[in-house]
Amino acid sequence: MNHTTPAITGLILAGGRGSRMGGIDKGMQNFHGLPLALQTLMRLQLQSQPLQEVLINANRNLAAYESLGVPVWPDSIDGYAGPLAGFLTGLERCETPLLLTVPCDTPLFPLDLVERLYQAMDEQDADMAMAAAPEADGAVRAQPVFCLLKTDLLESLVKFTQSGGRKIDAWTAQHRCAIVPFDQRGDSANAFANANTLAELQQLEAL
Repeated sequence: MNHTTPAITGLILAGGRGSRMGGIDKGMQNFHGLPLALQTLMRLQLQSQPLQEVLINANRNLAAYESLGVPVWPDSIDGYAGPLAGFLTGLERCETPLLLTVPCDTPLFPLDLVERLYQAMDEQDADMAMAAAPEADGAVRAQPVFCLLKTDLLESLVKFTQSGGRKIDAWTAQHRCAIVPFDQRGDSANAFANANTLAELQQLEAL
């Protein structure tokens, strides 16, 4: 890339109910001795394409998240409205042209995530870029919570959520979206493995 990459803010999505973990705060569960949210933050700080800033979207235990040393913002929509509420919060708070979203429960995501998403967005002149990864059945599927968004999508997302929209796919389908498969030689098969339950978290630690 011969032109300058615009500045990018990272957003860690830790605002869910954790219902499949029995309602506990997923981002605060330990993975190799450190909270998942901190592992995710460290992974963002190691990206081959550096981020200008990282924010956390959380709806409880705010002081614990703030102790990780980055700004923490709760959903601007009430009632645990899902990942799009996190996207909305991030776009409202983001001061850079681009926002990268990652969930707090997938601590092994690729270190070239930002670089590859941006490259695809740039080459395809897209509004957003989304990772896709092989799943257990071998199919490569989009991972919509791993998304690079142009910050000027805020108005579109406000409209969508105000009209009651909550599904990521329904919103992203309204925009030019570059899908970036992480199934190349050298890509880890477990990069997008996430922990919805404590048992899955233990399986991830064992990898």
